[in-house]
Amino acid sequence: MDSLIAASARALAAGDALGALKRVALRDDPPALALRGIAMAQLGEHPRARELLRRAARGFGAHEELARARCLVAEAEVALAMRDLGGSPRALAAAAATLEAHADHGNALQARLIAARKFLLLGRLDEAAATLAPLDARGLAPSLAAVAELTAAELALRSLRTGAAQAALARAHEAAERARVPALLAEVAEARAALSRPAARRRSAGGEETLRLDEVEALLASDALVVDACRRGVGAGDAWRPLARRPVLFALARALAEAWPGDVDREALIAYAFNTRHPDETLRARLRVEVGRLRALIAPLAGIEATARGFVLKPHGGREVAVLAPPIDGDQASLLALLSDGAAWSTSALALALGASQRTVQRALAELEAAGRVRAIGRARAQRWLSPPLTGFTTILLLPAALPIE
Repeated sequence: MDSLIAASARALAAGDALGALKRVALRDDPPALALRGIAMAQLGEHPRARELLRRAARGFGAHEELARARCLVAEAEVALAMRDLGGSPRALAAAAATLEAHADHGNALQARLIAARKFLLLGRLDEAAATLAPLDARGLAPSLAAVAELTAAELALRSLRTGAAQAALARAHEAAERARVPALLAEVAEARAALSRPAARRRSAGGEETLRLDEVEALLASDALVVDACRRGVGAGDAWRPLARRPVLFALARALAEAWPGDVDREALIAYAFNTRHPDETLRARLRVEVGRLRALIAPLAGIEATARGFVLKPHGGREVAVLAPPIDGDQASLLALLSDGAAWSTSALALALGASQRTVQRALAELEAAGRVRAIGRARAQRWLSPPLTGFTTILLLPAALPIE
């Protein structure tokens, strides 16, 4: 490695992208192209960075598989920053195996961290946990150790394990301080701030209060009967009844829980569950059927009794009832939460993360654009979507699969 390449690499490791570019900007040999690509990525010029890294990978010969694997890992990280989430994970896994075979443990760990971060963006928490489990951040460069701990902290936050998240963030802060990279320190500070911001609302007939993530965790672990509007279900302690695919039953459960200990008028339940202001005998008969289905589903947790005017929720064992609502309501809350991370998302990446069709995402984006809440850049296949940050609260409970369902 010549002196300019070595100096450029040291500048990149310290987060000095412009200093790195000054040393290799006029060179077109593969090592210089790779370093230029990484520098452009640090400056936010992701399309140009991707092009340079691909040129570098092609420039390395077949006998330079280690250098090519490093280029592939760097390109995968650029793709992650561009929210290009549709690629196959096999190429990245093969690159990680090549790096391990050549004893390049730092870049091999980087490859696995990229895979774990991609799983987190897609809401696939179990796969992210399986990817992170065998990784050991001890003895790594401080910047890489900070990224590893940040990834572990994000997984803990998305799984609502605030104690583990705080411990990981403390280790990430220590590593980021040793690395002296301002961007890493800012990312750690932002993640720590999420722990103190409102994350959800507890609603009842008596009013509403905001809860932090640790308070949400405590509520879900308590014996209270919780109607959870974040992951759409009813639970008490370890018992859980999912209703994400049964919107009418969930709407009835939420209306009954919000009115507890009082009852809810039949007409009000019909309007809330069936989205109509004109109840008739057909809808009254349907209400009786749906209440019967809900009663059978939550029988181990609570009963539903008929009253003179409607229905009332009766939790077993003298439990309290709480409704856990996300910080903002609406069918597009998860979409806004994804877009508020500051990255430019394509509709295909949003569809992958939300588990929805591209057409559904496109319709939602059109509605949000008309309301001035998102904006598009580029055209056709290059079109990307952006949204300003959702300030004042954390979006953890709005993200897809924010709380794993057993």
